[in-house]
Amino acid sequence: MLFDSSLRRELAGSFSATLVALVTVVVTITLIRVVGDASRNVFSPADVLVIMAFTVLADAPTILSLSMFIAVTAVITRMYRDSEMVIWLGTGKSPLGLLLPVLRFAWPVLLAILVLASLVLPWAYGRIEDLRDSFEKRGEIARFEPGKFQESPNEDQVFFIETDGRKDASGRNVFLFSRKDDMETVAAAQSGRVEVIEDTKYLVLDKGQRLQSSASALSIASFERMGIRLSGGDTSARGYTPTNALSTAKLLAKPSPRNNAELIWRAGMLIAAVNLLLVALAAAGANPRVGNSANYGFALLAFVVYFNALILAKNAVENGGYSVLQVMAGLHGSVFALSLLWLLLRSGYGSGTRWSQSR
Repeated sequence: MLFDSSLRRELAGSFSATLVALVTVVVTITLIRVVGDASRNVFSPADVLVIMAFTVLADAPTILSLSMFIAVTAVITRMYRDSEMVIWLGTGKSPLGLLLPVLRFAWPVLLAILVLASLVLPWAYGRIEDLRDSFEKRGEIARFEPGKFQESPNEDQVFFIETDGRKDASGRNVFLFSRKDDMETVAAAQSGRVEVIEDTKYLVLDKGQRLQSSASALSIASFERMGIRLSGGDTSARGYTPTNALSTAKLLAKPSPRNNAELIWRAGMLIAAVNLLLVALAAAGANPRVGNSANYGFALLAFVVYFNALILAKNAVENGGYSVLQVMAGLHGSVFALSLLWLLLRSGYGSGTRWSQSR
């Protein structure tokens, strides 16, 4: 019992340190990616931190699974290196006997992965899609940025403001291009401002020139004041919900290749976490000729291969190439059987050198 409690305590410490390191790396990479999307007008720059938080939350099951896998590999490897496993094996126990204390440590993490994958992941992706959709449907005045050409939502107008004053919604050196039917209008003004007339927003241009052209006519005129009606933005609800933003209950209620593929991914996170525990117990060990880096390198390689195989399986189910049962048995079942067989062989089963139970 003392051995079990000390093992769980060491696993918890290693898991916490690994989790902090991985979260830091993921946050940094996610921040760079989201900032890049914001610079391409995919998201609002004001929502960068919120979207980053939701993205990291959606990736939390994978982060927890990798942290737990590395922690188990590191702790068991250290026990072999420091000869603590000699004491464990000297009591008549086998490497398979480590499975129970490891599961006692891992069950809260596995429960968190289940909740995150089934409930939090679709909610986080849904909030990201809401922010993306609201940014795409923003009004024309919200699109104004100094020094950049901005296109209206219906793609019939292009605006340019050299400098602006955000407090009074005004700007200088304003350029406008608009197209309606076969009529094209180009206008340039010294200044412009937004005014609300009868609950409608207008862009009012002062002291400028306007050129109108069509297939049969061309006209040039100067103006002291000209108003252009602005769109207030689309306030309708989001019309499309991607599969990863659907709740698990909706995926189960409407079976389809796409929905089944998403279910494979969410369930696979939990199953993969359990299988990786078996892989960690079977692969952990100490070899003074190769050092500790070999085990850590194997752990990283095994994780990358497994989760990439899970992504390929998801795509195969989505394309109709494989069924849910085939993926469960072919991928997860084979990994479980091979890792359990490996652990049994290391414990001496089938070789005539199995450790006896202590009396």
